[in-house]
Amino acid sequence: MKRIYNKLVRDNIPDIIRKNNETPNIKILSQDEYIFYLKKKLQEEVDEFVESDDITELADILEVVDALSNACNHSLNDVMQIKDKKAISNGKFNNKILLIDVVEHQ
Repeated sequence: MKRIYNKLVRDNIPDIIRKNNETPNIKILSQDEYIFYLKKKLQEEVDEFVESDDITELADILEVVDALSNACNHSLNDVMQIKDKKAISNGKFNNKILLIDVVEHQ
């Protein structure tokens, strides 16, 4: 029996599969493919968190963000600095504000 995944997995997953007496068929991705599949993985992890509210899914999101920032020649620290600057200029999400609409005045 063959299970099809076609998704990015963590580095130790092939070894874990082998330890379960199964054979993984893997491919090492090019940089462009890697970024493409990281973006797909990010969406997958976000969807899993939305469904489950499980904190481990938030950790998975953060792991993918870290990998994606590194793949794009940035660090998680770079991302965090930008996050902090935006928090200063635009605020955070602490006040639970939902913007309904905006009326233009002429």
